[in-house]
Amino acid sequence: MVMRPRAMGLGGSRRELLVSAAFTALLVASILLLPSLLLRGAGRPGPEAELELEPAPATRYPVSFAYLISASSGDAARAARLLAALYHPANSYLVHLDREAPAEEHRRLAELVSARGVYARAGNVWVVGAPNLVTYRGPTMLTTTLHAVAVLLRLRRRWDWFVNLSASDYPLVTQDDLMEAFAGLPRDLSFIHHTSHLGWKIKKRARPVILDTALYEDGRAELIRPVNISTNLRRLPTAFKLFTGSAWTMLSRPFAEYVTMGWDNLPRTLLLYHANIVSSPEFYFQTVACNSRRFRNATVNHDMHFIRWDNPPKQHPLYLTARDYRRMLLSGAPFARKFRDGDAVLDRIDRDVLRRRDPGQFSYGGWCSEDGAALCASDPQKEEPGRKGAAVKAGSGSRRLKALLRKTLSARNFRKQQCR
Repeated sequence: MVMRPRAMGLGGSRRELLVSAAFTALLVASILLLPSLLLRGAGRPGPEAELELEPAPATRYPVSFAYLISASSGDAARAARLLAALYHPANSYLVHLDREAPAEEHRRLAELVSARGVYARAGNVWVVGAPNLVTYRGPTMLTTTLHAVAVLLRLRRRWDWFVNLSASDYPLVTQDDLMEAFAGLPRDLSFIHHTSHLGWKIKKRARPVILDTALYEDGRAELIRPVNISTNLRRLPTAFKLFTGSAWTMLSRPFAEYVTMGWDNLPRTLLLYHANIVSSPEFYFQTVACNSRRFRNATVNHDMHFIRWDNPPKQHPLYLTARDYRRMLLSGAPFARKFRDGDAVLDRIDRDVLRRRDPGQFSYGGWCSEDGAALCASDPQKEEPGRKGAAVKAGSGSRRLKALLRKTLSARNFRKQQCR
C-alpha cells in the first residue's frame, strides 16, 4: 500500500514556507559570520598574548612567514639566538617556552626579546605569557602547535606559510632567500613529509593507547601506558587512512585556517583520535591533509629540513656538526636540525650563510642593508620595520632552495609522492 502525504491548506503551506526560509537565512548567516567571530574573539584577550588585532600595513615583500619557536627548559638563550637568525620585519614570530621551565628562565627569555628595539618597532614578535605544559611525544605538543596557529591567525597580520621550529633548529638561508624562492609558488601548497607505509610505527605508535597527564594534571607532564600493552592495542582506523611523517612542517595559510576552523569536522575528529597516539605530531597534519579532498593535491612530500638519522632510525635524530656542513648546504633545505647549544657549526652558518658577524646581529637582508653593505647590527635604524618594505636581496641560499623546490615540485616527483 502506498502512503500519500496529506494535503495542507494554503495558510499552513505559506507558514511552513516562511519558517523554512527564515531558518535557512539564519543558518547561512551564522555560517558566514562564524569565522570572523572566531578570529576576532570576544571580550578581553587571554593572558597568552597582548594581541594586536588591527590589520598590519601592506608591504612590498612578495611573501611572508609566521614562525612558532618551541623551547623547553634550558633553551631560553638559543631560542633568542634562533629568533634573531630568522628575524625579518615582514614576518610574525611566536615564542613558546614550556611551562616546566623555571620562572627565572621565562623572565630571561622575556628580557632577551624585549631588549631588541627592532622587535618593538615592528610589533611582530610575541612571547607566550601563559605557556602550555608539554609532554614531548604526547598530544600536548600538537595542541601547542595548533594554539600557535590560532593565535597567529587572530593577529590579523599578513603571512602565507606557518613554520614550526624548535630551539634546536637553525636556518640555512636568509629570510630574503626564503622569500624570493617561495614568491613564485602557489599559496595553497603545504610542505608536509608524509607516507601511508607505517612500518614499525604500527606496533610502536599507532596501535598502543596512551594518556598524556598534561591534559588534566597541573604541573605534571608524562605519558601513561597500560601495564599489559598487548590487551590495549586498537585496530587501525577504517573511517580514514592513517599517514605519518615528520613533525616539522610548513603549512599554507588556507590549510592552517582549515585545521583551526574545521568547517567539515575532519580536523576536529582527527584531533580527538590523535589524543591517544604516541608522537601525534608525526601523524596529525599528514592524516588531515591526505584525507581532505581539498588539500590532498596541494601537499608537497618534504618537510624543508635537513635531518640526519641513525639506521634504523631512533627516537631522536643525530646531532649535526661541522662534518655535516657541506651536506647541509647541498641539500638545499632552508632549515636543519638538530644542533647542540653553542656548537661551532652554528657560528660558521652565521658567518658564511647568514652573514652575521656575531649572534647579536640579524641575518643579512634588504630591510637592513644599503648598497650591499650590511647594516644588520643589533638594532638597525635605517629601516622603519612594519611600514614599507625594502627590496629583497637574495643570495646563493635562494638558488639552492629553488633547485630543491624545482626537483620536489617536478612532474616526475610531485604527483608520484603525494598522499599514497
